[in-house]
Amino acid sequence: MAYDRRPDDMKRITTGELADEFIEEQIFALREQIGDKKVLLALSGGVDSSVVAALLIKAVGQQLTCVHVNHGLLRKGEPEQVIEVFKNQMKANLIYVDATDRFLDKLAGVTDPEQKRKIIGGEFIEVFAEEAHKLNGIEFLAQGTIWPDILESEAGIKAHHNAGGLPEDLKFELVEPVKILFKDEVRVVGERLGLPANMVYRQPFPGPGLGVRCPGAITRDRLEAVRESDAILREEFAKNGLEGRVWQYFTVVPDFKSTGVKDGKRTFDWPCIIRAINTTDVMEVTVEHLSDELIDHLVKRIISEVPGINRVLFDYTPKPPATVEYE
Repeated sequence: MAYDRRPDDMKRITTGELADEFIEEQIFALREQIGDKKVLLALSGGVDSSVVAALLIKAVGQQLTCVHVNHGLLRKGEPEQVIEVFKNQMKANLIYVDATDRFLDKLAGVTDPEQKRKIIGGEFIEVFAEEAHKLNGIEFLAQGTIWPDILESEAGIKAHHNAGGLPEDLKFELVEPVKILFKDEVRVVGERLGLPANMVYRQPFPGPGLGVRCPGAITRDRLEAVRESDAILREEFAKNGLEGRVWQYFTVVPDFKSTGVKDGKRTFDWPCIIRAINTTDVMEVTVEHLSDELIDHLVKRIISEVPGINRVLFDYTPKPPATVEYE
């Protein structure tokens, strides 16, 4: 049965059996709703859209078209993982759009964080709409809306990030199969659908991606320094048993330089800031204190492996007063 609202007596999905029941109900509901029509999904590679994609593949197979837009601000290996999991393993009908140049050209010289967000969000809608116009017979738009999105939207805390924004001539009926689930339930369902653990338990990642971790005007070389240092941090957290235990961890490369020394020569390069934090509600955030050995190892790797970095700093600031992201 498809619900518009989460039933008050609904059991929290904490086990594989409960997830299987939900999957079975949703496959039936999706087939009822979509029939023999076609459905379109913007697939980011985040847990919500990935679970929706996996559900729809089971329910309607090739009637689903997924569009994965690479805006050049994704983490290292993410576009490749989306292609591998959905196109190669699940045999999904996937359109991959590498719009890196288009996004980075639009962002060149833009320093205001809000303007950067608007450009990234607006351009994403443009690219997605262009792809949608190329397709015939699409009547449904699938979205990874979850229950907290609806609650926060109703409470006026934030605009419903999944609803709206598309051009008016794209008149789609919405398909939102996980909209009555909390995030932890979406993850349990994702596991039962066979998605890889690092996709299901992916840490929160902002819509503007690495754009908010490259403060100031985004340049390709500094963006690459963020991407490479982030990949090292994720690799070391996984090796040291911190993946999945720490809520969020990432690197930031700010737009200023300082002097340093490398191979007996003066350098003038960027610092790399490490942030590792825990929270239950994102309203308050505490800092994960790493061991001295791990910090020393991270410093050595980032300094030696990432071009353009000559200092590594650790952010010990909780929220409040600091927010999670830098922009």
